[in-house]
Amino acid sequence: MPAVIESDVRSALARVNDPEIRKPITELGMVKSVAVGDDGSVDVGIYLTTAGCPMKTEISDRVRTAVADVAGVGEIRVELDVMNDEQRTELRKSLRGDSAEPVIPFAQPGSLTRVYAVASGKGGVGKSSVTVNLAAAMAAKGLSVGVLDADIYGHSVPRMLGTDARPTQVERMIMPPVAHEVKMISIAQFTQGNTPVVWRGPMLHRALQQFLADVFWGDLDILLLDLPPGTGDVAISVAQLIPGAEILVVTTPQQAAAEVAERAGAIALQTRQRVVGVVENMSWLELPDGTRMDVFGTGGGQAVADRLTTAVGAKVPLLGQIPLDTAVREGGDEGVPIVLGAPDTPAARALTEVAEKLSVRSRGLAGMSLGIDTTRHL
Repeated sequence: MPAVIESDVRSALARVNDPEIRKPITELGMVKSVAVGDDGSVDVGIYLTTAGCPMKTEISDRVRTAVADVAGVGEIRVELDVMNDEQRTELRKSLRGDSAEPVIPFAQPGSLTRVYAVASGKGGVGKSSVTVNLAAAMAAKGLSVGVLDADIYGHSVPRMLGTDARPTQVERMIMPPVAHEVKMISIAQFTQGNTPVVWRGPMLHRALQQFLADVFWGDLDILLLDLPPGTGDVAISVAQLIPGAEILVVTTPQQAAAEVAERAGAIALQTRQRVVGVVENMSWLELPDGTRMDVFGTGGGQAVADRLTTAVGAKVPLLGQIPLDTAVREGGDEGVPIVLGAPDTPAARALTEVAEKLSVRSRGLAGMSLGIDTTRHL
């Protein structure tokens, strides 16, 4: 058997990512010690960020799996310890910098994250289902995706993503749980059971601000915000906190619903945000004989897109029409989005197509400093 070299073990540990932070444990200062015995046994000491770390079993398993790949390794023993306050402070500084107050990374000029605020004029149009499925489809394509459940009163994202995990807090930094490779945060993770949230406007604004600034989202490609219905406090706060966020309007084909949805998109006229497009949900029901039943009428999505195009003076496309499918509801109840659980169904394919349209848009350089000296030198 070849002799086990400590450097090989450490190289293997460099391939182990923390499940929440998504960075190598060697970079995060989580490797306490490595000891190699004469018989090839390996003892690894690992620092956890907190004593109650919910991922400690998964971290241990990942460490054992990685070390086991090193040639000649015999018995592997993993000992868990907990970071002290100084170590946690250094971890927070390495991830978020040393600013006195947390900042919203998505509002900074150099941010490359595309932020989509998913809005609807009224409830019951499937806005949350669309949000969760778009996120899951994007993550399945390899993008780094986050979902912020900004519907404080009607939060449903944790259930639809199939997790009841609680965030881990490291000093003032909150680590969001991950489900189906999607990072997510919701007020549901801070309440007991099905307790209602009874807050006024200023508290809603503060909660949204904390979710954006205090949560360590990492380097996201896309952040989706599931907004509450209407054009109230949260929609206004999003415009103030993330001016570059783009609005994605969800409606049904029904003309009455379309008129209300148009108002949700027209808020862009006052907030100066861009409307990225319209998604028409529950467009039709496909019958066993192949014919379609227009349960909620027709044309609502295109009507919203056309009227918003006229109102904002820029093209607002109809990005997709999602047919009615009981599998969408079943996936939401079971915590497995239809784009993952039944990807070949018409509804899943339609949602995936919308996700692809939103994913391929190039990340702009507007507002970024390119480091170019524009001073003329004679």
